[in-house]
Amino acid sequence: MIIISGARLIDGTGAGPTEGVDVLVLDGAIADVSPSGTTAPPDGAQRIDASGMTLMPGLIDCHDHLSSFGYGLADKWGLTESSSLRHMRVASVLEKTLATGYTTIRDAGGLEAGFRDAVDEGLVRGPNLQVVLDVITPTGGIGDHASPSGYHHPAPSNPALPDSVADGPDAMRQRVRQMVLAGADAIKTGTTGGASSRPGLGPKDMNMRPEELAALVDEAHSVGKRVMCHALGGPGLRAAIEAGVDSIEHGTHLDEDPDLVHMMVEKNIFYIPTFTVYIYHRERGTPHGRARSEELTQHHIRSLELAMEAGVKIVAGTDAGGWVHCDNAQEISCLVGAGMPPADALAAATSRAAECLGIDGDVGTIETGKRADLVLVDQDPLASISTLEQGGSVRLVMKNGSVAVDRL
Repeated sequence: MIIISGARLIDGTGAGPTEGVDVLVLDGAIADVSPSGTTAPPDGAQRIDASGMTLMPGLIDCHDHLSSFGYGLADKWGLTESSSLRHMRVASVLEKTLATGYTTIRDAGGLEAGFRDAVDEGLVRGPNLQVVLDVITPTGGIGDHASPSGYHHPAPSNPALPDSVADGPDAMRQRVRQMVLAGADAIKTGTTGGASSRPGLGPKDMNMRPEELAALVDEAHSVGKRVMCHALGGPGLRAAIEAGVDSIEHGTHLDEDPDLVHMMVEKNIFYIPTFTVYIYHRERGTPHGRARSEELTQHHIRSLELAMEAGVKIVAGTDAGGWVHCDNAQEISCLVGAGMPPADALAAATSRAAECLGIDGDVGTIETGKRADLVLVDQDPLASISTLEQGGSVRLVMKNGSVAVDRL
């Protein structure tokens, strides 16, 4: 039993802060939220003095790549280091990410289900995890980890990650079933290229037939799995929205087809812009990746503006695992930099993120009955959102009602 006393509360809904609040945590859940001093603390409660600090819900990243450490083919094929060393490296990333205030992460490809299970069992410290395992796409799509000549690694680099390439509607259904069998919490696909994809598969080039996409979405939804879709622009972006995927990842060129944002509202499709990854593509990407990232920058900002104006549910996700780990809050700063009010940007990384992942009944806001995933910071993020980056202002992290990080 823990009582966090005297905090300035940001509840995650997008509402303004409330001064002087006590939050009682009991049996892993938020048992009471009340003005400071109005409720006598139960006997035996551990008191944490949060005077002068801000309490928020645990942060959520809906699109990361926790096991990715580069975009090279050798890395994708698992040739750069032993699998045991890679597993230890990922475990370190999980622990450090939790320490920055992130209590939930959806991994968007590359992380096997065993890491989620290891966190759940307490074998390693880290955020609560959702995994998609890999990106289901046709031959030549972003989920096809082939060499430029079309050569595939002769053996699976990781037998815990099913083959992600599927051609034709029936094969798409089979791949969805295989991912679910291997432990996927959600299904990921991609209908366009991107900044880092091979020359000839750009951000507005479509690489999946509508009937393939329809089969994938139908199969995933039939077994209760949400579909996240990598789609930047062009006909592939429209096809994804028309097919009823659950979230659009990137959506950099929504501005070129503005009717799509209204369709997203009607279909309750979430928008995960992932501004962070394009910073790194512009600075460190391949020559064609840098050019693509420069070209899409203003489209990306305008797409966010249109989505906000239309009322699309915007969610925070970094997609930055190939470049950097443990700075997931940079995406919140990016959203603010692109014109989103700070309170809304925090909601994008808490309540709306939880809704996107289907866990909003458990986390995402600070209210009675929710699971106690909480972050205490010593700065005001609404005044300076960048104080959250790299966990710089984080002093306490509570996950599932237990103190995971204590820097008080």
